[in-house]
Amino acid sequence: MFQRTPRVSGIYAAASLAELIYHSTVRSIRKSSGNAFVGLLMNVSQTIVLVITFYVMFTVLGLRGNAIRGDFLLYIMTGIFLFMTHSKALGAVMGSEGPTSAMMKHAPMNTVIAISSAALGCLYTQLLSVFVVLFLYHVAWTPVHIEDPIGAIGMILLSWFTGVAIGMVFLAAKPWAPGFFGLAASIYSRANMIASGKMFLANTLPHWMLVMFDWNPLFHTIDQARGFTFINYNPHYSSVSYPVYVGITLLMIGLMGEFFTRKHVSLSWTAGQ
Repeated sequence: MFQRTPRVSGIYAAASLAELIYHSTVRSIRKSSGNAFVGLLMNVSQTIVLVITFYVMFTVLGLRGNAIRGDFLLYIMTGIFLFMTHSKALGAVMGSEGPTSAMMKHAPMNTVIAISSAALGCLYTQLLSVFVVLFLYHVAWTPVHIEDPIGAIGMILLSWFTGVAIGMVFLAAKPWAPGFFGLAASIYSRANMIASGKMFLANTLPHWMLVMFDWNPLFHTIDQARGFTFINYNPHYSSVSYPVYVGITLLMIGLMGEFFTRKHVSLSWTAGQ
């Protein structure tokens, strides 16, 4: 009945938390398909299908002239990779296990571990998919040359971070109105098919069109990623700092909202879901 909680050092507590997040991340990766390899194969297949779809669409509509001088497929991939990373991160965080989940009945488990594992599992799958697709393209088609690989990977990480931050806001708000915020997240993800800017370059847009897209942090990361990838493109109308500030702000709002929601959560909220 009465238990004495032993004191532990900060290093031991951090190591224990990291171990829990690791095991929970492995579980989240295998949860969707039951097999990590199958999950990776499905994600790679989705990426390849999207790349082929946009390649055919650009070719049929005659939009290849609007692309950057260089590898056209690599131009498409820079948009697809970041778009999928952002969208998958948002969906993974929003769909992570909440305070009413059965897993939360186990003492070491909490929502921080569930959210972190969902986000890290998504990042692992997406980065592995990016490397697999680029390797296959490099071996089977043509050598891949990226002007600044570190900067390009940084934009992938920044797209993931902003997706996590937006997902946190939706996760905190979803229990109060599941139908509305679920629809809002779906609309945002669908709108990003165009609003992300993966189909065009910011430098080629007139000002009246640019203001329709520069609110989107993903628009900035994709445009900057193309600047890091191609030597012939220097982005003038996007920045790295904007998605960083937006991501940090939304993450703080999401964390505060999740804390407030967790304090007021009730099992009856999930009874009808």
